[in-house]
Amino acid sequence: TVTRSDLAGWAEYGYCASHSRFFWGLRLHLIATVHGLPIAFALTGAKADERTVLLDVLATDQDLAARPRQLLIGDKNYHGREFETALTSAGIELLRPARKGERPRPGAQFFRPLRQIIESVFDTFKGQLDLEHHGGHTTTGVLVRVLQRILALTAAIWHNDRTGQPVRRSLTAYDH
Repeated sequence: TVTRSDLAGWAEYGYCASHSRFFWGLRLHLIATVHGLPIAFALTGAKADERTVLLDVLATDQDLAARPRQLLIGDKNYHGREFETALTSAGIELLRPARKGERPRPGAQFFRPLRQIIESVFDTFKGQLDLEHHGGHTTTGVLVRVLQRILALTAAIWHNDRTGQPVRRSLTAYDH
């Protein structure tokens, strides 16, 4: 199946630690504001190193790191001396949980509620916007469908902000 797919060479087998299973497909890497507004993304094969992808996204758009003391929230996989040095030199401070055997990191007390925001953004993509079942069979088809979902979430957050809604990321009003 993999070699017959139009996505062969881009989509690949990878491991999802949170579900403890292997899958064939792509990963969405997303940079979003605290309110869940997508500001940058990358779509890669399932085996792509998250750290490399993040550094590539930041290198592609220099404005992402232009503000002083940018704070980036990530999971345990965003580790490594070279990686963190690259972020620091770009003016970005990384907030992530400590790995096993690592000393507690500064800001650890703030991580849990902020991480919940990240998880809920991806839950919105998967649940309400049905991102995992996009139906794209070609590279172009997948890209268009992923971009549709990102644009839909962006438009909903923008509209909710402009109309003074208490929860900016809520899609309930549009979920008919």
